[in-house]
Amino acid sequence: MKIVRVKDIIGTEREVKGDGWTSRRLLLKKDGMGFSFHETIIPAGVELPMWYKYHLEAVYCVAGNGSIEDLETGEVHQIEDGTLYALDKHDRHILRGGTEDMRLICAFNPPVTGRETHDADGAYNLVEE
Repeated sequence: MKIVRVKDIIGTEREVKGDGWTSRRLLLKKDGMGFSFHETIIPAGVELPMWYKYHLEAVYCVAGNGSIEDLETGEVHQIEDGTLYALDKHDRHILRGGTEDMRLICAFNPPVTGRETHDADGAYNLVEE
């Protein structure tokens, strides 16, 4: 059994910050669960073009608001507490922070190692441990 507390991750190597986001990696590939699990904070007003070419991602919003734009269809979907979106087709998208910070709970498959960074397309490269 694993017990992980966000407060114990803050300020460690499992808290990763990028331009417009903070990700707290609760479970990583080395934890052996077959997926990684993150808490991600998206500040109000940011715009993040992303494309997870190598990962599938499910995201559940537990606080705040924003939107996600599907770059293939142009559709824009509002995100608020209680909204889940799944990038099940490696969807190119733009994630936009709304009027308040979003707190998102995310699962990645394949799991991330914790060392990934976003490339020019907004994707995480596959990193082997």
